[in-house]
Amino acid sequence: MNTPHPYIGRFAPSPTGPLHFGSLVCALGSYLDAIAHGGHWLVRMEDLDPPREEPGAADRILKSLEAHGLHWHGPLEWQGRRHPLYEDTLADLAARGLIYSCHCSRSEIRRNGGHDDAVCSASNKKKEGAAALRLRCTGGEERFHDLWRGEQCQQIREDTILKRRDGLYAYQLAVVVDDIDQGVTHIVRGSDLLETSGAQQRLFRLLGAAVPQFGHLPLVVGPDGHQKLSKQNHAPAIDDCRAAENLCTALDFLGFHTPADLVREEPQHILRWAAARWQRHQVDLRNRQLGPC
Repeated sequence: MNTPHPYIGRFAPSPTGPLHFGSLVCALGSYLDAIAHGGHWLVRMEDLDPPREEPGAADRILKSLEAHGLHWHGPLEWQGRRHPLYEDTLADLAARGLIYSCHCSRSEIRRNGGHDDAVCSASNKKKEGAAALRLRCTGGEERFHDLWRGEQCQQIREDTILKRRDGLYAYQLAVVVDDIDQGVTHIVRGSDLLETSGAQQRLFRLLGAAVPQFGHLPLVVGPDGHQKLSKQNHAPAIDDCRAAENLCTALDFLGFHTPADLVREEPQHILRWAAARWQRHQVDLRNRQLGPC
């Protein structure tokens, strides 16, 4: 029997556009935390939402990672090829009475200040057609220690959607099922996803799995100083021909001040330099705009 690796991290981009600086910072931080702790770093393409995907984006993301020396261990995974695993999980939860159908709109949920089966049941009786599938999980709180944000306590006020009304599997289901299946032990990602961690932790436990260690990195924000860089707000793609400069800029953003001559090195050398100096307490947790390399 193979002994599980003590640290398995991952980067899981969505193919809705090319890699931008915000994504590079997240990829670099998750990669360095894994490598510095003797771990493995996986890449999983979260192609769950075909209507939002950009043709060719997945290939561009993978080429950008490779251009920056961010080579993953093990096979590349695609969520779009893992639907049977999600369906099996839903069947298991249904057999245990842990999911239910929901027709409620987002506006109804906002008016109610949350959502659970009791709120939903009266409304469902009056509606027909496609329904979402929700997990019965509200009530109580989830506590966990974040690698950078410290002790967290999150109230679960809404039953998590596991399958959308349009028939697509929800992020919250797929990400947990995939992390369990791939043996992920550390989830290092952007701080915009911190608020989802409590609900994910509860689903990990309901599925009988060990909960990974969460760690949430700072966000790169756009010119307005507030909104994070993202594909949705048309963040520009990184230039793969300037990989060394991009890595130095990302390292400086994370709080690791690079020597001036490092930018002239190959990406592999820069990553070795960074991994040897990676200390979690040095990460600058401020969400902010990128500074010059």
